[in-house]
Amino acid sequence: MDHKYISVNEYLKDRYGEKVYKLSIDAGMTCPNRDGTIGTGGCIFCSKGGSGDFTFGDDKRYSCSADDIVRQLEKAKSLIVKKSGCRKYIAYFQAFSNTYASTEYLRKVFYAAIEQPEVVILSIATRCDCISDEVLMLLKELNEIKPVWVEMGLQSVHAATLSYIKCGYTYEQYAKSVYRLNEAGIDVIAHLILGIPGETESMMLDSVDRTCSLPIQGIKLQLLHVLKGTELADIYKKEPFHIMSMEEYCSLVVKCIEHIPSDIIVHRMTGDGPRRLLIEPKWSTDKKRVLNTLKHMLKEEIPQI
Repeated sequence: MDHKYISVNEYLKDRYGEKVYKLSIDAGMTCPNRDGTIGTGGCIFCSKGGSGDFTFGDDKRYSCSADDIVRQLEKAKSLIVKKSGCRKYIAYFQAFSNTYASTEYLRKVFYAAIEQPEVVILSIATRCDCISDEVLMLLKELNEIKPVWVEMGLQSVHAATLSYIKCGYTYEQYAKSVYRLNEAGIDVIAHLILGIPGETESMMLDSVDRTCSLPIQGIKLQLLHVLKGTELADIYKKEPFHIMSMEEYCSLVVKCIEHIPSDIIVHRMTGDGPRRLLIEPKWSTDKKRVLNTLKHMLKEEIPQI
């Protein structure tokens, strides 16, 4: 493939001189699409863990102390240290919407993470409708200490798709938040889901193009997972929809990469849902095979992250 892209591993090694690992954190947040503010069921694909099924937190909302955050980091770090000599980490607030709380609470948990000497980046997963003026000021403050990434799920640029997945926001809302974060000097990583029912290949490539036209610094491509306990699982059980094969998915990712400008960092090309919850696609559990297939199709090394 002639098109040159930058992987997140390549970017981090160039910037920090070594491999940098993510440490996932659950800070006890919730989501406006779950607590009744916008909705109660969440997005149709979202599991009970709110994308934080691999974190080490508990289900106590807004009850994490600074010590709790440090303990989660240490626990996650201990698993990585066993198989690597890593010395630098990204503190990743992953579960649910991690700017959906009082700024007092956010300040406490974010500072607990960013002040750890081995943490070099603070990465915060949230929604585009959870970036208030107060939150933006806090993010700017933190970004002056260490780099802050804001990871926001868009999933698709198409209104019909966003309505179908019941995300509760529009592309226009998303774009507005991206511009506000960009003006504040905060890096944005956009998330897109490939394989949502009703979307054609051209629609998914259009999502890549329109997302990359925004002032984002990174992008994640995520295959659609059908997980137990989600509304999507109920839909699939009643009316099974097409699940891409591994070859279909990898071929689509290659096309997506060709549409991503070379100055936007590619943070993910696949994903693996928790085995205990995964209904489809079952092939996604063999992440090494998926990455090797992508490597073959791209004709270059794919970092195994």
